[in-house]
Amino acid sequence: MIRLDDTESTIADINLYQDRIGPYLEAIRQKNQGFHTIIDDTKTLDDIMQFVRSVEGRYTHIVVLGIGGSALGTLCLQQSLTPLYRAHPHNSHHPHLYVLDNIDPALLQETLEVIDLKKTLFIVVSKSGKTPETIAQYSFFRKQTDNADLPASKHFVFITDKKKGLLRTISDKEAIPSFIIPDNVGGRFSVLTPVGLLPAALIGIDINKLIRGAHTMRDIFYTDDIEKNIPFRVAALQYALSKKGKSITVMMPYAQKLERFADWYRQLLAESIGKAHDNDGNTVNVGLTPVKALGVTDQHSQSQLYNEGPNDKFFMFLSVQDFGTDMNIPVIHDDPSIDYLRDVSFATLMHTEQKGTQQSLIENKRPLITISIDTINEEYIGGLFMLFECATAFLGEFYSINAFDQPGVELSKVITKKLLT
Repeated sequence: MIRLDDTESTIADINLYQDRIGPYLEAIRQKNQGFHTIIDDTKTLDDIMQFVRSVEGRYTHIVVLGIGGSALGTLCLQQSLTPLYRAHPHNSHHPHLYVLDNIDPALLQETLEVIDLKKTLFIVVSKSGKTPETIAQYSFFRKQTDNADLPASKHFVFITDKKKGLLRTISDKEAIPSFIIPDNVGGRFSVLTPVGLLPAALIGIDINKLIRGAHTMRDIFYTDDIEKNIPFRVAALQYALSKKGKSITVMMPYAQKLERFADWYRQLLAESIGKAHDNDGNTVNVGLTPVKALGVTDQHSQSQLYNEGPNDKFFMFLSVQDFGTDMNIPVIHDDPSIDYLRDVSFATLMHTEQKGTQQSLIENKRPLITISIDTINEEYIGGLFMLFECATAFLGEFYSINAFDQPGVELSKVITKKLLT
């Protein structure tokens, strides 16, 4: 079970808004956003697994071409649920995954140099089917496969809109396999659609367990009991503290495998809540600035600021009880300065450092919560995705803004196209 540990001060802030949970739940349902209903689509799950079985053993490399919400969730799934340093694909049961979430020419060229085109499947992800960065990536690799006389229908899969866009046109014309991003699911909410599920399944992640974990958290999201509804409690606290000047949210996982989760959440929070106008058209310029920190690494790079700098931050710790492995720290030198490490395991040291960081923040009157999971597996990761998507939807209601559009991003795209013409 995913647990939320509050401090006494944060509980008081949350309880200020207990009368809003029912109306906000109803308002979210009325918006008909698919992030919390897409997990009921068992047919898509079956279609993904059928495709995975049909190509089993054919590819040693999977390359995802996409950007932002088309890539960050997949990067998180890869880091969280596969070995951090996987063996060379030729020595591995599952293909190696590369997620190209940028258009830096060095990234493209160096990827080309390490893959075997004949044994590579490219997954091209764009809801509109015309995202310039993704189309540029696709065009580059499509040129390589065409030059090698490799059929596009065997080396490309598109994840895009059901009816419109360039990728849909190409898919229909050339019989390139495709999966659909539902109309009512935005890119940053799409990790539990084929956007994240297809590459995850291809590298051996159990996507049915991911969805099972998401279902468990959605049941929690649907309850109007404020004591049980973790997403509402997180959102209520973020909102309450923002009214007290805490406009920065720091997510700090104490697990190497959750570093990319904080990257995924950074986009979700920034793009959903940073808005110029509220639902009535008033100029409000609201938002929470997300910051990623990694325990224990960033104790040595950021904690000085967090403890003694501006008191404008709210801290969300992600804690893992069982890392899946552990070993005692060998004390090989007889020196009293390191005797405290004797008979201490790495997991114990990790947990103790987390407690020390939290206690220092509390003593400096910095607000924090801890979200704890027993271990890192598919069900817990699916639950965490759903938790923060639901919390973000609640935040949209607190601020009375549209948490599901991104006009600021669209403006930069328009300007970029003008500059290139």
